[in-house]
Amino acid sequence: MEFSQLMSHSQIPIFISAGDPSGDVAGSHLLEKLKLGSENISFFGLGGRRMNAAGQAQLVDGSKLAVLGFWEVARKYFFFKKLLSQTVKLIIERKPKAIILIDYPGFNLRLAEKVKSLGIPIIYYISPQIWAWGAKRIGQIKRLVDLMLLILPFEKKIYDEAGVSNRLVGHYLLDDIDPRFIKAPYNPKSDLIVLMPGSRPQEVQRMLPVLLRAAGIISRSGKWRFAVAAVEGGVDYPSIMINSSMDAELVTGRTRELIAESRLVITSSGTATLETGIIGRPMVVIYRTGLLTYLIARRLVTLDMIALVNVTAGRKVVPELIQHDATPKKIADAAGGFLEDDSLSLAVVGELNKTADRLGGPGGSGRAANAIREIINC
Repeated sequence: MEFSQLMSHSQIPIFISAGDPSGDVAGSHLLEKLKLGSENISFFGLGGRRMNAAGQAQLVDGSKLAVLGFWEVARKYFFFKKLLSQTVKLIIERKPKAIILIDYPGFNLRLAEKVKSLGIPIIYYISPQIWAWGAKRIGQIKRLVDLMLLILPFEKKIYDEAGVSNRLVGHYLLDDIDPRFIKAPYNPKSDLIVLMPGSRPQEVQRMLPVLLRAAGIISRSGKWRFAVAAVEGGVDYPSIMINSSMDAELVTGRTRELIAESRLVITSSGTATLETGIIGRPMVVIYRTGLLTYLIARRLVTLDMIALVNVTAGRKVVPELIQHDATPKKIADAAGGFLEDDSLSLAVVGELNKTADRLGGPGGSGRAANAIREIINC
């Protein structure tokens, strides 16, 4: 939907801001649920391809929003400063019934500061990772947010203790993943290893070459075939893969099928680890970022785990290789632990099959929509 189309009608407006691919997925499901029985609502704001397809008019192309890392954000400082100003102006003009912020705290909390005085309900869906970055932001959230909608069960205690109005709704991934893939039967005889380098261009550019070199080491046995799980739009995978001698199939738009077919997944940290855990596949989690971002994060992050599938389980179920440890050799060695030991793989699958239950089961998007309806009365 073009933004100009929104300005021509008189439906009740709701503003939603989501700035990264996972937020776009969550936002698209939320939009669909909010529209059920409420045809007089219109949506405008920030989001990606899926939210646009679900009917939200976008202020800018969503591909410009998915920026990762302190340095990368700093390089686009003037873009985000201008975008913040334009967004505030638009909210003042349109006077939405509610402001819904989805994750993306660097931008969304600044936006909340700017619009709090307007008296419009501010609902935050998908909490910033305060459990990883410390509780510095929770006072700000308490002051700015009228309702926090949580997707991870362990977050509720944090917000309850801080006195922040909240509701646990469950994880949107359980609405997005086809039920046939949830706890899908595992075939330890599969010869497929899936490489998942992330969804943002910067991630893929940094992760994919390392994953391909690790795959080159693993492939020496001649037992395995490899597939790169690609996301649609914004990333030129062939230009990265052309410099690799590794024979890996590039597959776009079939990530869940690939995971379900796989013997093992080697994935960038992030929502993809929960996705792989919900399906129930052994994985090696890696992450590499720019040196400045890593040095800052190392001083701020309070957890010794970063993979959401491990954080949700409360222990390190699958191995994590971060920054300097994410070398091709160490990745291949960690993968070999699974590939050479079926009993280890099966034990980890059994533990990962608890992931979906830990996340609250399907229906989280509908529960989030219902909580929002209670506030906006429409």
